[in-house]
Amino acid sequence: MSKDINESKVQKLSTDSYKGVRDFFPADMAVQKKIFDIWRKTAEKYGYEEYSASVLEPADLYRAKSGEELINEQTYTFTDRGDREVTLRPEMTPTLARMVAARKRELIFPLRWYSIPNLFRYEQPQRGRLREHWQLNVDLFGVESINAEIEVISMASDITKAYGLKDSDFEIRINNRKVINYILADVFDLDPKQSHKLAKLIDKKEKMKPEIFTATVNDIFGAEKTDDVQKFITLLNSKNFEEFAAQLPQSEDEHEGIKEVRKVIAGLEELGITNARFDQTLMRGFDYYTGTVFEIFDLNPENRRAVLGGGRFDELLALFGNEKVPAVGFGAGDVTARDLMETYGTIAKDSSKNPGASDNSLPPADIAICIMGEENIPFALETAKILREKGTRVAIDLSKKKIGDQIKNADKRHIPKVIVIGGEEVKTGKLKVKDLKTGAEVEMK
Repeated sequence: MSKDINESKVQKLSTDSYKGVRDFFPADMAVQKKIFDIWRKTAEKYGYEEYSASVLEPADLYRAKSGEELINEQTYTFTDRGDREVTLRPEMTPTLARMVAARKRELIFPLRWYSIPNLFRYEQPQRGRLREHWQLNVDLFGVESINAEIEVISMASDITKAYGLKDSDFEIRINNRKVINYILADVFDLDPKQSHKLAKLIDKKEKMKPEIFTATVNDIFGAEKTDDVQKFITLLNSKNFEEFAAQLPQSEDEHEGIKEVRKVIAGLEELGITNARFDQTLMRGFDYYTGTVFEIFDLNPENRRAVLGGGRFDELLALFGNEKVPAVGFGAGDVTARDLMETYGTIAKDSSKNPGASDNSLPPADIAICIMGEENIPFALETAKILREKGTRVAIDLSKKKIGDQIKNADKRHIPKVIVIGGEEVKTGKLKVKDLKTGAEVEMK
């Protein structure tokens, strides 16, 4: 009786994956491998070294960096058997900061590191955002000058072009935390609480109706500052960098944040990167960044969104009681990368329709060996062994199907060549390698 109950339970299990995560069939793995290859090759071209760490971290690490809201609402946090509160990492930077702080005296700076971790956030799945994803993290520690931003943004631009975009397809949008602090605190005399609210609001500006945005700004500024509200709105709506800078209070020495923006854009132009522009509405983690912030934005109407982003964060190691270490970095997600590459035709959109094969990467083997008769399997195995020792990838069909069906299966899997082994081939030792695309045959021993 219990056996029947257990069988019933097994039959009722769903084949769906957990909401917000993905199964990776071979076709999907081919796409992910292509994305990871772009990330690794580009990062290593700039001299960056790969690191990694466990997916589990103490929950306090994220409380210290991002606060209770992240832990309580956006993470997978649980108590382990040792009564310790543990979190599946929602981001990699706190882990990186912990690792650098732990070995700070032993490490050689400047430090150029990258990682491709999988990250978990409990949020509503939508296009470009899931509950689990993989992300390229690139970080440069130990360089105070703007040259760090120029190097990191240059790499981000190279990655975007490796996805299949041209310079005209995307923008590099740049802002600076020092500029925002100056405007909110010095120009408009807002307190830290008001500044924080306004920074969060600016980040949502493009998704809000203008009248609602203005009304909310009014609420934050207060009824007695209606003139300031209008000046602030006008400043945010500046058409370009020069118009924005001209509206700020003028002094003999230009504000440091404005200088840094100019230097970053000029430095990129010297490298031939001419699609960078100032964006006064770009916030990207107001509490986290200390200087330059940037994002790469896709201009295609099908996919108008940020592709990747980052900035300067010089105070992160202070979480561990260490002195400040200058740092610049960015993150790029695999979900967004796949959407982008499908939009621009770099990978096929319908790869998931054939889970066993894909046009997005190499075929699973260079040669398929098809066998006529079970008695010829030992000879086929020996042939495959010899070929593999020479570096050839070989798949043997052990299905006992008709030869025509075996060849069709090899073709469906995009394996370019086949060898058919039967009694004659075993007797003579002469094999014919057939190219399935051209039909040409080459004899080999």
